[in-house]
Parts: sequence; C-alpha cells; structure tokens
Amino acid sequence: MRRSDRLFDIIQILRGSPGVVTAAMLAARLEVTPRTIYRDVATLQARRVPIDGEAGVGYVLRKGFDLPPLMFSIDEVEAIAVGARMVRRLRDPKLQEAAETVLAKVTTVLPEALRTSLVSSPIFVSEGDAVTAEAVDMAELRAAIRDSRKFHIAYADEKGRRSNRTIWPIAMAYYVDVTLVGAWCELRADYRNFRVERIQSSKVLDEHFDQDNGRLFREWSALPKERPAG
Repeated sequence: MRRSDRLFDIIQILRGSPGVVTAAMLAARLEVTPRTIYRDVATLQARRVPIDGEAGVGYVLRKGFDLPPLMFSIDEVEAIAVGARMVRRLRDPKLQEAAETVLAKVTTVLPEALRTSLVSSPIFVSEGDAVTAEAVDMAELRAAIRDSRKFHIAYADEKGRRSNRTIWPIAMAYYVDVTLVGAWCELRADYRNFRVERIQSSKVLDEHFDQDNGRLFREWSALPKERPAG
C-alpha cells in the first residue's frame, strides 16, 4: 500500500470510529507495524489534520473535519463509474475489491451534488464472457509481473495438449471474452500469450528475470493485439 493511501485510510478509520482507536488497532487493519502508525499520525498532525491523542493511549479525529472535495466534472464522475464496473469483467477478485474501495473513497470526498451520479449512474456495463481462472491466483500473477519473478505453469493448449513451462510474465491483456498473460516462454524462447483459464497449475519461482529497462514490455506490446491468441 502506498503511504498516501495509508494516510487516507487512517483518516477514514478514525472518522468512522465511535471512540479511541489505538495504534495497534490501526496497525492490524492496515497490516503495518505500530511504529509505522506513530509516524503516519505524526505526519497527519503536522499537516493540520485534527487528530487528538498520543502513542500508547490512542487517537480520535475531532468532529467537523472533512477532506476537501475532489473537483470532478460530471463526465469524469461517470468515467469513474464506468471504469469501476468494467473491472467486474476481469474475473480478478482482488482487482474487483480494489475497484469497490476506490469507489468508496471517491464517494466519501465528492461534493454531495455529484455523489448520486457516481453511486447510481444510469449506465449499464455487461459482465463480459471471460472464463474464470481456476488454477492461477490472478493477484499472485500480477505481483509476479511487478516483481519480475519467473512463473512455472502447467498449460493445456486449445487441443488439450499439456506442457510444463517456465515463463517470464510481462503484462496482462484483458479482452471481453478472454484474459491473457503476455510472457517470454523459456520453452519456446519467444514471446507467447497464455490464456489464464488454460493454466492447470502455477507457482511463483524465487528466480527473478531482467526486464531490461522495459525492453520486454515494449517488444511484447509491438506484437499484434487485434485478436486474442494463446
């Protein structure tokens, strides 16, 4: 979690609490150490956020404090609503959860006149046709991309032929009807796109690969993307 997000969450937790919240409680909620909470609260207090209390006692947010409203146009608000709903197509539970959290955060700080447009925007987004991946954790796969970690998969092609591969996951490609992971395949010594629903087992390896200052992503991005392949 970025520190800016954590500072925002501390304010939200304190705002919603009926009483004193200890550093240990905040640390447990945000999955950090109490020492980190002490530093974060000190930062918020230095920024004139009216938090009363101290380490070892607990914290409360004085009544009446509110974050400044975000200045969005109605089109921007509807874009946020559409984007969050489209995430439901991705069959990625963690991303879906994150989208709902974003909506909740934005709704909290929007001016009252725009909140209805975000929460009940009159826009329908279809669920899409992508198949849910059963044998790969999508959050784990995205983390491997961020961390440049090699990934071992057992994969079945369109004819059901199974192969074991070590891949270097580079990017996710989300289509309405299929989700792909773009990767360098050690078995084929070339770029390949793998349909996530055809992955039969997977494991993140300890070994890292070199992104070469983004070269792998640039070369993969230059490949045709008109039709899903894998």
